[in-house]
Amino acid sequence: MTRVLVVGAGATGGYFGARLHAAGRDVTFLLRPRRAAQVRENGLRLTGAGEPETVTPRVVTADALSGPYGIVLLSVKAAGLRPALEDLAPAVGPDTVIVPFLNGMAHLDVLNGRFGAAAVLGGVVKVVAKLGPDGEIVRLARSAGMAVGEQDGRDTPRLRAVAAVLGGAGYDFATPPDILAAMWHKWVFIATLTAVTCLLSGTVGEVAAVPGGPAFATAVLGEAAAVSAAAGFPLPAAERDGVLATATTEGSPFAPSMYRDLVQGLPTEVEHVLADLTARARHFGVGTPLLDLATARLRVHQNRVAG
Repeated sequence: MTRVLVVGAGATGGYFGARLHAAGRDVTFLLRPRRAAQVRENGLRLTGAGEPETVTPRVVTADALSGPYGIVLLSVKAAGLRPALEDLAPAVGPDTVIVPFLNGMAHLDVLNGRFGAAAVLGGVVKVVAKLGPDGEIVRLARSAGMAVGEQDGRDTPRLRAVAAVLGGAGYDFATPPDILAAMWHKWVFIATLTAVTCLLSGTVGEVAAVPGGPAFATAVLGEAAAVSAAAGFPLPAAERDGVLATATTEGSPFAPSMYRDLVQGLPTEVEHVLADLTARARHFGVGTPLLDLATARLRVHQNRVAG
């Protein structure tokens, strides 16, 4: 059986790793000592939307990690990427496949440079969840999905083997023909919702309820979509409509994780999600005044958090 190493047990890694473990896959979590002790003592608990569930997967810390593993699922915050690469390096052998679940695109360059592009697949996950006060994974919605693919878009035996392990585990699963496009389009979604909610200091529903709110969200989406198009990944009309619907629904309690981090006074992924997008916009000659403003807003917050 293919051994799967899940790096990180936050809301995303914890959710998908738990689902894979419950589906009978050979899963081990690579965690920092404090989180490892918490999961060893209490298990990995899923609460909120759906039936509550607790799994007790194998847990290892970096000092005890031995490899190689067949699949490494990398699910850490952008700030923790480089330390995580040092921790997981012993798990990577000549046939290991690394599947990252970070937002944006910059992490692909880092992974390709460290392990070689041939070892790295593209990956996109969608789940609305957060960590609870006792380390539980609190699902805020029932739906969840994962998509993986070769960076060059090929349908390979390796990709089909990875799909056989990661699919059929209680969430939607796909191997789209262009995973880089899927990653860019998710980036548009995350950047749009982050800018809208963080600049106007409210959930989607709160923004949509005020005069000018939906028009503001539409303008932000226009900027993000223009950057994606300039990069060679235009947003299909159906996806654009879906993002806009999510961003302009009155009464919606939805807010992206970066807004929740902002409200709670926690660090955000502003550099990886917004600053990198606006830097690419400048490279392409695309104007993004609203995204620039959101980047500045979150950088001020970041400096405040850093003291």
